[in-house]
Amino acid sequence: MSRSTKRQAKVPQLGDEGELFGARLREVRIERGLTQPEVANRVGTSASNISDLERGIKVPTLTTVARLAAALECNVSELIEVLDRRPRGPTKAT
Repeated sequence: MSRSTKRQAKVPQLGDEGELFGARLREVRIERGLTQPEVANRVGTSASNISDLERGIKVPTLTTVARLAAALECNVSELIEVLDRRPRGPTKAT
């Protein structure tokens, strides 16, 4: 197994949620005039980790979401509200 294959196997499949969160994270970061390295420094992680989050490649923990919100000086809800706006599938009637 090649190194790239091993790496791909570890990448969680988030689908739309990861992409939506990542896009919102990037949007808020840019609105604040911050670079990925600046946010990473505030959060205590690497710029490549911030990049992976923004691209929807990595799944943030709740702790990471809280740290991101603090670093961006916003509420957690500002980062995750985009997930509530996504279309929902049909629900079962009971």
